[in-house]
Amino acid sequence: MRLKRFCFLAVACWLPFVAISAEAPLNPTAAPSRPKNIVIMIGDGMGPSYTSAYRYYKDNPDTEEIEQTVFDRLLVGMASTYPARVSGYVTDSAAAATALSTGVKSYNGAIGVDVNKRPIPTLLERAKKLGLSTGVAVTCQVNHATPAAFLSHDENRRNYDAIAASYINTDADLILGGGEKYFPTPLREQFAAKGYQVLTDFAALDSVTQPKVLGLFADVQLPWSMDEPDAHKLSKMTTKALELLSNNPQGFVLMVEGSQIDWAGHDNDVAAAMGELDEFAHSIEIVEQFIRSHPDTLVVVTADHNTGGMSVGANGKYEWHPEVLRQLKASPDAMAANALGEEQWRDTLATSLGFSIDDELYEKLSRARMQGKKALSEAIKHEIDARTNTGWTTGGHTGVDVQVFAAGPGSELFIGNQDNTDIANKIISLLPKPKKEAK
Repeated sequence: MRLKRFCFLAVACWLPFVAISAEAPLNPTAAPSRPKNIVIMIGDGMGPSYTSAYRYYKDNPDTEEIEQTVFDRLLVGMASTYPARVSGYVTDSAAAATALSTGVKSYNGAIGVDVNKRPIPTLLERAKKLGLSTGVAVTCQVNHATPAAFLSHDENRRNYDAIAASYINTDADLILGGGEKYFPTPLREQFAAKGYQVLTDFAALDSVTQPKVLGLFADVQLPWSMDEPDAHKLSKMTTKALELLSNNPQGFVLMVEGSQIDWAGHDNDVAAAMGELDEFAHSIEIVEQFIRSHPDTLVVVTADHNTGGMSVGANGKYEWHPEVLRQLKASPDAMAANALGEEQWRDTLATSLGFSIDDELYEKLSRARMQGKKALSEAIKHEIDARTNTGWTTGGHTGVDVQVFAAGPGSELFIGNQDNTDIANKIISLLPKPKKEAK
């Protein structure tokens, strides 16, 4: 009994220390106990192996130390991701995002509705009613599962057109990402009539000085980050969102998603995954910097689920080779497209890969090239997997727990093990209390 009491006291003393040490670099001045601004950031599909791989991908091989990443700095806990019982143990993005935005478990495919298909108030809806500004910035189409579950309600995530049309009623201050094809001219005109600046040119975002903004910067999803190494689109959308939303003296709630980490996982594409993680990490660092000058801001980062079952090491070999990834010049998809467009493609592809193509590999890639872009891209990914010694277990999702990262006022609430619904409910509890009406 005495030992149990001692352990309890030790843990009780340790937890505040973890919270303080985790927050200290971001809070040089005394921060309030409750946040004025809240940023929730979701690395779609970003299971624990992704952040481990990213650490080694970013490691400086010329130093003895393996350097920390932003994920190492901000790690505070873990979260379970399972959906409502009717859908078993492995969630999809819709059910996971519904849990993270409402605090309620639902079935796979549900967008902001419960298992009986009844709408549930979302985090952004609650914030808007309290007078806060709200926004989303994503790299997928803006009406995809995760942003949809924060902005809308629908019984089926595949009802893309209906979800896009429903956004006119959200009154969100910023909706930034891809998905232009789902917003035909009449719908865009409705947004413009409601006071939105409707943008399709990403460069035009720089000159925006006031919300409201609907930014549709791709037909569907944005390009792979590694194919636009200087674009930093998610980082720039995050920066602009923080700038515009912070104009509201009442505060704001912003959801940022590194959407295509998941898409790379579904494709079993470790190269594209590291590129998407790098851009997502940059976006987190931008929020870290914002917190330094706005210590009344909380950031919570997590994943909605794990995708692909990626392993850092495979095939019985105790090794992983991120140096192969560091020398790639384009995504496997882009490499395949370029190779199909050239007669003398061998040298060009070798340059993009960063390693020579011997006769055996040339024959293998030639056979794939004759079958088209998808087959050639798959062959390139398999070669990268072999050279890095990366493993995959599935082209879908897995049921493993995901990590939770946090900093700012209230971040201590997220220490330890929790459910994804707990994350939502904790954030909701930190929203300002409704003002009582004068009698």
